[in-house]
Amino acid sequence: MKLITNFIALENSKSLNSDNQVNAKIRIESIDLLKGLVMVIMALDHVRDYFHFSAFMFDPTDLEQTTIPIYFTRFITHFCAPAFSFLAGLSAFMISKRKSRSELSRFLLKRGLWLIFIELTIVSFAWHFDPSFTRTGLLVIWSLGVSMIVLAGLIHLPIKFILLFSLVLIFGHNLLDGIDIKDNIFWSILHQRNTHFIDETHYFGTAFALIPWVAVMSLGYCFGPLYNSTFNADRRKRILNGIGLGSIGLFIILSAFNFYGDPVKWTNYGLTIKTMMSILNVTKYPPSLLYLLITLGPSMLFLANTEKLKGKVVNFLSVFGRVPFFYYILHLYLIHLLAMFAAELSGFGWQSMILLKFVSRVEALKGFGFNLMVVYAIWILVILMLYPICRKFDQYKQTNKEKWWLSYL
Repeated sequence: MKLITNFIALENSKSLNSDNQVNAKIRIESIDLLKGLVMVIMALDHVRDYFHFSAFMFDPTDLEQTTIPIYFTRFITHFCAPAFSFLAGLSAFMISKRKSRSELSRFLLKRGLWLIFIELTIVSFAWHFDPSFTRTGLLVIWSLGVSMIVLAGLIHLPIKFILLFSLVLIFGHNLLDGIDIKDNIFWSILHQRNTHFIDETHYFGTAFALIPWVAVMSLGYCFGPLYNSTFNADRRKRILNGIGLGSIGLFIILSAFNFYGDPVKWTNYGLTIKTMMSILNVTKYPPSLLYLLITLGPSMLFLANTEKLKGKVVNFLSVFGRVPFFYYILHLYLIHLLAMFAAELSGFGWQSMILLKFVSRVEALKGFGFNLMVVYAIWILVILMLYPICRKFDQYKQTNKEKWWLSYL
Protein backbone atom coordinates (compact mmCIF):
# COMPACT_ATOMS: atom_id res chain seq x y z
CA MET A 1 0.00 0.00 0.00
CA LYS A 2 2.94 2.35 0.65
CA LEU A 3 3.99 2.04 -2.98
CA ILE A 4 0.50 2.91 -4.15
CA THR A 5 0.31 5.88 -1.76
CA ASN A 6 3.65 7.18 -3.01
CA PHE A 7 2.47 6.68 -6.58
CA ILE A 8 -0.58 8.87 -5.94
CA ALA A 9 1.60 11.56 -4.41
CA LEU A 10 4.27 11.56 -7.09
CA GLU A 11 2.01 12.73 -9.88
CA ASN A 12 -1.55 13.44 -8.73
CA SER A 13 -3.77 15.43 -11.05
CA LYS A 14 -1.08 17.93 -12.05
CA SER A 15 0.44 15.30 -14.34
CA LEU A 16 -2.64 15.49 -16.52
CA ASN A 17 -1.79 19.09 -17.34
CA SER A 18 1.80 18.47 -18.43
CA ASP A 19 0.98 17.99 -22.12
CA ASN A 20 3.60 20.45 -23.27
CA GLN A 21 6.32 18.50 -21.44
CA VAL A 22 5.60 15.26 -23.25
CA ASN A 23 6.90 14.27 -26.62
CA ALA A 24 3.88 12.44 -28.04
CA LYS A 25 5.98 11.04 -30.86
CA ILE A 26 8.03 8.83 -28.53
CA ARG A 27 6.79 5.25 -28.32
CA ILE A 28 7.67 3.11 -25.33
CA GLU A 29 8.77 -0.12 -26.98
CA SER A 30 8.13 -2.22 -23.88
CA ILE A 31 4.42 -1.38 -24.13
CA ASP A 32 4.21 -2.48 -27.77
CA LEU A 33 6.28 -5.54 -26.89
CA LEU A 34 3.96 -6.61 -24.07
CA LYS A 35 0.89 -5.98 -26.23
CA GLY A 36 2.37 -8.04 -29.03
CA LEU A 37 3.42 -10.85 -26.71
CA VAL A 38 -0.01 -11.23 -25.12
CA MET A 39 -1.70 -11.09 -28.52
CA VAL A 40 0.51 -13.90 -29.79
CA ILE A 41 -0.09 -15.99 -26.64
CA MET A 42 -3.82 -15.35 -26.91
CA ALA A 43 -3.84 -17.01 -30.33
CA LEU A 44 -2.47 -20.17 -28.72
CA ASP A 45 -5.56 -20.42 -26.52
CA HIS A 46 -7.89 -19.93 -29.46
CA VAL A 47 -6.04 -22.50 -31.58
CA ARG A 48 -6.36 -24.91 -28.65
CA ASP A 49 -10.12 -24.24 -28.50
CA TYR A 50 -10.59 -25.25 -32.13
CA PHE A 51 -7.93 -27.91 -32.64
CA HIS A 52 -7.01 -29.76 -29.45
CA PHE A 53 -8.91 -33.03 -29.09
CA SER A 54 -9.18 -32.64 -25.30
CA ALA A 55 -10.86 -29.24 -25.66
CA PHE A 56 -14.03 -31.08 -26.66
CA MET A 57 -13.75 -33.50 -23.73
CA PHE A 58 -12.91 -31.50 -20.61
CA ASP A 59 -11.90 -28.12 -19.23
CA PRO A 60 -8.09 -27.75 -19.41
CA THR A 61 -8.06 -26.52 -15.80
CA ASP A 62 -10.03 -29.53 -14.48
CA LEU A 63 -7.36 -31.03 -12.22
CA GLU A 64 -9.00 -34.43 -12.25
CA GLN A 65 -8.64 -34.80 -16.03
CA THR A 66 -6.01 -32.39 -17.32
CA THR A 67 -2.29 -32.91 -17.74
CA ILE A 68 0.54 -30.54 -16.84
CA PRO A 69 1.20 -29.44 -20.47
CA ILE A 70 -2.51 -28.89 -21.16
CA TYR A 71 -3.01 -27.01 -17.90
CA PHE A 72 -0.11 -24.62 -18.39
CA THR A 73 -0.98 -24.10 -22.06
CA ARG A 74 -4.23 -22.68 -20.75
CA PHE A 75 -2.75 -20.94 -17.70
CA ILE A 76 -0.20 -18.91 -19.68
CA THR A 77 -3.04 -17.35 -21.68
CA HIS A 78 -4.58 -15.92 -18.48
CA PHE A 79 -2.14 -13.04 -18.80
CA CYS A 80 -3.63 -11.80 -22.05
CA ALA A 81 -6.91 -10.09 -21.16
CA PRO A 82 -5.69 -8.33 -17.97
CA ALA A 83 -2.49 -7.11 -19.60
CA PHE A 84 -4.25 -5.84 -22.69
CA SER A 85 -7.05 -4.13 -20.73
CA PHE A 86 -4.47 -2.48 -18.47
CA LEU A 87 -2.41 -1.34 -21.45
CA ALA A 88 -5.52 0.04 -23.18
CA GLY A 89 -5.99 2.34 -20.18
CA LEU A 90 -2.32 3.29 -20.25
CA SER A 91 -2.60 4.08 -23.95
CA ALA A 92 -5.64 6.26 -23.27
CA PHE A 93 -3.54 8.39 -20.93
CA MET A 94 -0.88 8.76 -23.62
CA ILE A 95 -3.53 9.91 -26.08
CA SER A 96 -4.44 12.61 -23.54
CA LYS A 97 -1.04 14.17 -24.27
CA ARG A 98 -2.22 15.20 -27.73
CA LYS A 99 -5.93 15.66 -27.08
CA SER A 100 -7.87 17.80 -24.66
CA ARG A 101 -9.86 16.05 -21.95
CA SER A 102 -13.13 16.58 -23.79
CA GLU A 103 -11.61 15.33 -27.07
CA LEU A 104 -10.26 12.22 -25.35
CA SER A 105 -13.62 11.63 -23.69
CA ARG A 106 -15.41 11.78 -27.04
CA PHE A 107 -12.82 9.50 -28.62
CA LEU A 108 -13.16 6.89 -25.86
CA LEU A 109 -16.94 7.04 -26.07
CA LYS A 110 -17.00 6.57 -29.85
CA ARG A 111 -14.33 3.87 -29.82
CA GLY A 112 -16.12 2.07 -27.01
CA LEU A 113 -19.40 2.01 -28.92
CA TRP A 114 -17.53 0.87 -32.03
CA LEU A 115 -15.95 -2.04 -30.16
CA ILE A 116 -19.31 -3.14 -28.75
CA PHE A 117 -20.76 -3.11 -32.27
CA ILE A 118 -17.80 -5.11 -33.59
CA GLU A 119 -18.15 -7.68 -30.79
CA LEU A 120 -21.83 -8.24 -31.56
CA THR A 121 -21.27 -8.55 -35.31
CA ILE A 122 -17.85 -9.21 -36.85
CA VAL A 123 -16.30 -10.91 -33.82
CA SER A 124 -19.38 -12.99 -33.00
CA PHE A 125 -19.53 -14.22 -36.60
CA ALA A 126 -15.82 -15.06 -36.52
CA TRP A 127 -16.31 -17.35 -33.53
CA HIS A 128 -19.29 -19.19 -34.96
CA PHE A 129 -19.66 -18.69 -38.75
CA ASP A 130 -23.39 -18.83 -38.02
CA PRO A 131 -25.31 -16.29 -40.17
CA SER A 132 -28.33 -16.53 -37.86
CA PHE A 133 -26.23 -15.44 -34.83
CA THR A 134 -27.74 -18.09 -32.60
CA ARG A 135 -25.15 -17.45 -29.90
CA THR A 136 -23.50 -14.15 -29.06
CA GLY A 137 -20.81 -13.86 -26.44
CA LEU A 138 -20.12 -10.65 -24.57
CA LEU A 139 -16.39 -11.27 -24.57
CA VAL A 140 -13.16 -9.33 -24.36
CA ILE A 141 -13.89 -6.78 -27.12
CA TRP A 142 -17.24 -6.01 -25.50
CA SER A 143 -15.47 -5.60 -22.15
CA LEU A 144 -12.90 -3.23 -23.64
CA GLY A 145 -15.65 -1.22 -25.31
CA VAL A 146 -17.72 -0.72 -22.18
CA SER A 147 -14.58 -0.03 -20.14
CA MET A 148 -13.68 2.76 -22.59
CA ILE A 149 -17.13 4.26 -22.21
CA VAL A 150 -16.76 4.24 -18.42
CA LEU A 151 -13.25 5.68 -18.70
CA ALA A 152 -14.62 8.45 -20.92
CA GLY A 153 -16.45 9.72 -17.86
CA LEU A 154 -13.81 8.88 -15.26
CA ILE A 155 -11.06 10.95 -16.89
CA HIS A 156 -12.85 14.13 -15.80
CA LEU A 157 -12.07 13.22 -12.18
CA PRO A 158 -8.72 13.76 -10.43
CA ILE A 159 -6.41 10.83 -11.05
CA LYS A 160 -6.29 9.92 -7.36
CA PHE A 161 -10.07 9.31 -7.41
CA ILE A 162 -9.75 7.19 -10.55
CA LEU A 163 -7.08 5.15 -8.78
CA LEU A 164 -9.27 4.78 -5.67
CA PHE A 165 -12.21 3.66 -7.85
CA SER A 166 -9.99 1.09 -9.56
CA LEU A 167 -8.54 -0.33 -6.36
CA VAL A 168 -11.90 -0.57 -4.60
CA LEU A 169 -13.38 -2.60 -7.48
CA ILE A 170 -10.33 -4.81 -7.93
CA PHE A 171 -9.77 -5.54 -4.24
CA GLY A 172 -13.39 -5.55 -3.11
CA HIS A 173 -15.45 -7.14 -5.86
CA ASN A 174 -15.05 -10.68 -4.51
CA LEU A 175 -17.31 -9.61 -1.65
CA LEU A 176 -20.07 -9.82 -4.27
CA ASP A 177 -19.40 -13.47 -5.10
CA GLY A 178 -22.20 -14.70 -2.87
CA ILE A 179 -24.83 -12.78 -4.80
CA ASP A 180 -26.39 -15.20 -7.28
CA ILE A 181 -29.14 -13.75 -9.49
CA LYS A 182 -29.28 -16.12 -12.44
CA ASP A 183 -32.18 -14.55 -14.33
CA ASN A 184 -31.15 -10.93 -13.89
CA ILE A 185 -29.48 -9.66 -17.07
CA PHE A 186 -28.24 -6.48 -15.40
CA TRP A 187 -26.44 -8.42 -12.66
CA SER A 188 -25.02 -10.89 -15.17
CA ILE A 189 -23.53 -8.05 -17.17
CA LEU A 190 -22.08 -6.54 -14.02
CA HIS A 191 -20.64 -9.49 -12.13
CA GLN A 192 -21.94 -12.96 -12.92
CA ARG A 193 -21.27 -15.31 -15.80
CA ASN A 194 -24.63 -16.43 -17.17
CA THR A 195 -26.53 -17.30 -20.32
CA HIS A 196 -29.71 -15.45 -21.27
CA PHE A 197 -32.15 -16.35 -24.03
CA ILE A 198 -33.45 -13.57 -26.26
CA ASP A 199 -36.04 -15.91 -27.79
CA GLU A 200 -36.36 -19.68 -28.23
CA THR A 201 -33.27 -19.99 -30.40
CA HIS A 202 -31.08 -16.93 -29.80
CA TYR A 203 -29.08 -16.34 -26.65
CA PHE A 204 -26.05 -14.51 -25.31
CA GLY A 205 -23.48 -15.20 -22.62
CA THR A 206 -21.83 -12.78 -20.19
CA ALA A 207 -18.38 -14.30 -19.84
CA PHE A 208 -16.66 -10.92 -19.44
CA ALA A 209 -18.74 -9.29 -16.70
CA LEU A 210 -17.87 -5.63 -16.28
CA ILE A 211 -16.78 -5.73 -12.65
CA PRO A 212 -13.83 -5.60 -12.27
CA TRP A 213 -12.76 -5.34 -15.94
CA VAL A 214 -13.62 -1.63 -16.11
CA ALA A 215 -11.31 -1.08 -13.15
CA VAL A 216 -8.39 -2.84 -14.83
CA MET A 217 -8.51 -0.35 -17.68
CA SER A 218 -8.91 2.65 -15.39
CA LEU A 219 -5.98 1.35 -13.30
CA GLY A 220 -3.86 1.33 -16.46
CA TYR A 221 -4.86 4.94 -17.07
CA CYS A 222 -3.57 5.83 -13.60
CA PHE A 223 -0.14 4.46 -14.48
CA GLY A 224 0.10 6.84 -17.43
CA PRO A 225 2.04 9.55 -15.54
CA LEU A 226 4.91 7.11 -15.11
CA TYR A 227 5.44 7.38 -18.86
CA ASN A 228 5.64 11.16 -19.07
CA SER A 229 8.78 12.10 -20.96
CA THR A 230 10.04 13.99 -17.89
CA PHE A 231 9.66 10.97 -15.62
CA ASN A 232 12.93 9.29 -14.72
CA ALA A 233 13.20 5.87 -16.36
CA ASP A 234 15.07 4.30 -13.42
CA ARG A 235 12.42 5.53 -11.01
CA ARG A 236 9.70 4.12 -13.27
CA LYS A 237 11.51 0.79 -13.25
CA ARG A 238 11.74 0.77 -9.45
CA ILE A 239 8.06 1.59 -9.04
CA LEU A 240 6.87 -1.03 -11.53
CA ASN A 241 9.17 -3.65 -10.02
CA GLY A 242 7.95 -2.80 -6.54
CA ILE A 243 4.27 -3.00 -7.47
CA GLY A 244 4.81 -6.13 -9.53
CA LEU A 245 6.65 -7.95 -6.73
CA GLY A 246 4.14 -6.64 -4.21
CA SER A 247 1.25 -8.03 -6.26
CA ILE A 248 2.86 -11.46 -6.46
CA GLY A 249 3.65 -11.33 -2.75
CA LEU A 250 0.07 -10.45 -1.91
CA PHE A 251 -1.10 -13.32 -4.10
CA ILE A 252 1.07 -15.69 -2.08
CA ILE A 253 -0.17 -14.31 1.25
CA LEU A 254 -3.86 -14.44 0.32
CA SER A 255 -3.43 -17.90 -1.19
CA ALA A 256 -1.76 -19.13 1.99
CA PHE A 257 -4.78 -18.06 4.03
CA ASN A 258 -7.10 -19.51 1.35
CA PHE A 259 -9.91 -17.30 2.62
CA TYR A 260 -10.46 -14.29 0.35
CA GLY A 261 -9.58 -13.35 -3.19
CA ASP A 262 -11.16 -16.13 -5.23
CA PRO A 263 -14.57 -17.85 -5.02
CA VAL A 264 -12.93 -21.28 -5.48
CA LYS A 265 -10.57 -22.40 -2.72
CA TRP A 266 -7.50 -24.39 -3.62
CA THR A 267 -7.03 -27.99 -2.52
CA ASN A 268 -3.97 -29.40 -0.76
CA TYR A 269 -2.76 -32.50 -2.61
CA GLY A 270 0.44 -32.63 -0.61
CA LEU A 271 3.84 -31.51 -1.86
CA THR A 272 2.98 -32.09 -5.50
CA ILE A 273 2.68 -30.14 -8.72
CA LYS A 274 -1.05 -30.73 -8.45
CA THR A 275 -1.24 -28.52 -5.34
CA MET A 276 0.58 -25.72 -7.18
CA MET A 277 -1.80 -26.12 -10.10
CA SER A 278 -4.73 -25.88 -7.69
CA ILE A 279 -3.33 -22.68 -6.17
CA LEU A 280 -2.84 -21.18 -9.64
CA ASN A 281 -6.28 -22.32 -10.76
CA VAL A 282 -7.76 -18.86 -10.25
CA THR A 283 -11.15 -17.73 -11.51
CA LYS A 284 -11.31 -15.75 -14.75
CA TYR A 285 -15.08 -15.27 -15.18
CA PRO A 286 -15.25 -12.71 -13.63
CA PRO A 287 -11.55 -12.25 -12.86
CA SER A 288 -10.95 -12.70 -9.14
CA LEU A 289 -8.55 -10.59 -7.11
CA LEU A 290 -6.07 -13.47 -7.10
CA TYR A 291 -6.39 -13.82 -10.87
CA LEU A 292 -5.55 -10.14 -11.35
CA LEU A 293 -2.68 -10.19 -8.86
CA ILE A 294 -0.95 -13.15 -10.49
CA THR A 295 -1.41 -11.78 -14.02
CA LEU A 296 -0.93 -8.02 -13.60
CA GLY A 297 1.98 -8.47 -11.19
CA PRO A 298 4.21 -10.24 -13.74
CA SER A 299 2.98 -7.79 -16.40
CA MET A 300 4.36 -4.92 -14.28
CA LEU A 301 7.66 -6.75 -13.95
CA PHE A 302 7.76 -7.26 -17.70
CA LEU A 303 7.15 -3.56 -18.37
CA ALA A 304 9.79 -2.60 -15.81
CA ASN A 305 12.56 -4.75 -17.26
CA THR A 306 12.10 -4.73 -21.03
CA GLU A 307 12.38 -1.06 -21.99
CA LYS A 308 15.93 -1.52 -23.26
CA LEU A 309 15.36 -4.81 -25.05
CA LYS A 310 16.26 -4.79 -28.73
CA GLY A 311 16.50 -7.32 -31.50
CA LYS A 312 14.58 -9.24 -34.10
CA VAL A 313 12.27 -11.00 -31.64
CA VAL A 314 11.32 -7.68 -30.05
CA ASN A 315 10.66 -6.14 -33.47
CA PHE A 316 8.64 -9.17 -34.53
CA LEU A 317 6.35 -9.13 -31.49
CA SER A 318 6.04 -5.34 -31.44
CA VAL A 319 4.44 -5.40 -34.89
CA PHE A 320 1.44 -7.25 -33.42
CA GLY A 321 1.44 -4.85 -30.47
CA ARG A 322 1.08 -1.85 -32.76
CA VAL A 323 -1.92 -3.29 -34.65
CA PRO A 324 -3.65 -5.41 -31.97
CA PHE A 325 -7.27 -4.91 -33.02
CA PHE A 326 -6.52 -5.57 -36.69
CA TYR A 327 -4.60 -8.69 -35.69
CA TYR A 328 -7.35 -9.85 -33.32
CA ILE A 329 -10.01 -9.85 -36.02
CA LEU A 330 -7.77 -11.56 -38.58
CA HIS A 331 -6.58 -14.29 -36.23
CA LEU A 332 -10.13 -15.35 -35.31
CA TYR A 333 -11.16 -15.74 -38.95
CA LEU A 334 -7.95 -17.50 -39.92
CA ILE A 335 -8.13 -20.00 -37.04
CA HIS A 336 -11.79 -20.77 -37.74
CA LEU A 337 -11.17 -21.21 -41.47
CA LEU A 338 -8.26 -23.56 -40.78
CA ALA A 339 -10.46 -25.52 -38.35
CA MET A 340 -13.15 -25.80 -41.01
CA PHE A 341 -10.57 -27.12 -43.46
CA ALA A 342 -9.25 -29.62 -40.89
CA ALA A 343 -12.77 -30.81 -40.07
CA GLU A 344 -13.44 -31.46 -43.74
CA LEU A 345 -10.20 -33.43 -44.19
CA SER A 346 -10.75 -35.50 -41.04
CA GLY A 347 -14.25 -36.62 -41.98
CA PHE A 348 -16.28 -34.35 -39.71
CA GLY A 349 -17.26 -32.07 -42.59
CA TRP A 350 -16.75 -28.35 -42.84
CA GLN A 351 -20.37 -27.83 -41.80
CA SER A 352 -19.50 -29.07 -38.31
CA MET A 353 -17.62 -25.81 -37.80
CA ILE A 354 -20.75 -23.71 -38.27
CA LEU A 355 -21.33 -23.39 -34.57
CA LEU A 356 -24.52 -22.77 -32.60
CA LYS A 357 -22.56 -23.07 -29.34
CA PHE A 358 -19.05 -22.25 -28.27
CA VAL A 359 -16.80 -24.61 -30.20
CA SER A 360 -15.66 -26.74 -27.25
CA ARG A 361 -19.27 -27.43 -26.22
CA VAL A 362 -20.40 -28.91 -29.52
CA GLU A 363 -21.12 -32.58 -28.85
CA ALA A 364 -20.74 -33.53 -32.51
CA LEU A 365 -17.10 -32.45 -32.43
CA LYS A 366 -16.05 -34.93 -29.76
CA GLY A 367 -13.35 -37.04 -31.35
CA PHE A 368 -12.15 -34.21 -33.57
CA GLY A 369 -8.80 -32.60 -33.01
CA PHE A 370 -5.10 -33.24 -32.64
CA ASN A 371 -2.48 -33.65 -29.95
CA LEU A 372 -0.83 -30.69 -28.25
CA MET A 373 2.26 -30.74 -30.49
CA VAL A 374 0.09 -30.27 -33.57
CA VAL A 375 -1.80 -27.48 -31.78
CA TYR A 376 1.47 -25.65 -31.16
CA ALA A 377 2.50 -26.17 -34.80
CA ILE A 378 -0.81 -24.70 -36.03
CA TRP A 379 -0.38 -21.79 -33.62
CA ILE A 380 3.06 -21.00 -35.04
CA LEU A 381 1.67 -21.29 -38.57
CA VAL A 382 -1.11 -18.81 -37.74
CA ILE A 383 1.38 -16.29 -36.35
CA LEU A 384 3.71 -16.62 -39.33
CA MET A 385 0.83 -16.24 -41.78
CA LEU A 386 -0.44 -13.10 -40.05
CA TYR A 387 2.91 -11.40 -39.54
CA PRO A 388 3.46 -10.02 -43.08
CA ILE A 389 -0.13 -8.74 -43.23
CA CYS A 390 0.15 -7.04 -39.86
CA ARG A 391 3.55 -5.61 -40.77
CA LYS A 392 2.15 -4.07 -43.95
CA PHE A 393 -0.77 -2.60 -42.05
CA ASP A 394 1.55 -1.27 -39.33
CA GLN A 395 3.65 0.47 -41.98
CA TYR A 396 0.51 1.91 -43.53
CA LYS A 397 -0.62 3.26 -40.15
CA GLN A 398 2.78 4.81 -39.47
CA THR A 399 2.82 6.66 -42.79
CA ASN A 400 -0.84 7.72 -42.75
CA LYS A 401 -1.37 9.03 -39.22
CA GLU A 402 -3.54 11.85 -40.51
CA LYS A 403 -6.30 9.37 -41.47
CA TRP A 404 -8.69 9.46 -38.49
CA TRP A 405 -10.32 6.12 -39.22
CA LEU A 406 -7.06 4.24 -38.62
CA SER A 407 -7.39 5.00 -34.89
CA TYR A 408 -10.41 2.68 -34.85
CA LEU A 409 -8.40 -0.23 -36.27
